[in-house]
Amino acid sequence: MTLKPKRLAAYRDEAALAKEALAKGDLDEAFRRLERAHILGQPSAGAHSWAHWTMLKVGLRRRDWREVRGQIIRLAAGGLLSWMGRLPVGNTGGADVPAEAPMPVPSDLVELCQ
Repeated sequence: MTLKPKRLAAYRDEAALAKEALAKGDLDEAFRRLERAHILGQPSAGAHSWAHWTMLKVGLRRRDWREVRGQIIRLAAGGLLSWMGRLPVGNTGGADVPAEAPMPVPSDLVELCQ
């Protein structure tokens, strides 16, 4: 699925902020931005997979093996689930939440996610 223009722009903004934080070594901020990018990018297999790939990289840098395992599983299935339209709205994509659990969408993203 193609993201609507405003949603795509917001996804790109969050992805850019995540990359910037990762480059600075601010792993907490990078992951926070990746969670937001995940929420926005879920309908697109490529955007969805990129968020999980980058979460995997954060997990590796943190040596957080639970996150690494969780992201490997999500990478294996996330793009396919996007393609199939099986997306839990608002799910942040981290290994600390069930992969198919819907979650509240942050208030500033609600309009973009409709």
